[in-house]
Amino acid sequence: MKTYSIGEAAKVLNLTPYTLRYYDKEGLLPHIERTSGGIRSFKESDLEALKIIECLKMTGMPIKEIKTFIDWCSDGDNSLQQRYEMFQERKAVVAAQMQELLQTMSVIEHKCEYYQTALDAGTEAIHKHNHAKAASPV
Repeated sequence: MKTYSIGEAAKVLNLTPYTLRYYDKEGLLPHIERTSGGIRSFKESDLEALKIIECLKMTGMPIKEIKTFIDWCSDGDNSLQQRYEMFQERKAVVAAQMQELLQTMSVIEHKCEYYQTALDAGTEAIHKHNHAKAASPV
């Protein structure tokens, strides 16, 4: 079974060794093995767990709540309902984030069209003649 040093694991996950040490200190990596010299050794299963941690972080979940999830995982089947509900909540959060990003993209696309039209015409004044509301360059 392949194991990874902290530097190798960090590189695979596109994280820093500092981040992995922080996660370990916060209790997010309860199954990390250490050599007799105290050096962390990461297995594939640890990397998979870290991918889930990073996924949860990307949803905006605080470290404290991620720790709760990790604790639930250690509880086994007793916490299946809590873990399911947590991921349902995360799904709703991500759906809301996606909706916000779609609205942001719509504004950006509109402004790209606005400026492309102005560039094609050689002047922003083209918008003043077409749409009084669209005249704002902001």
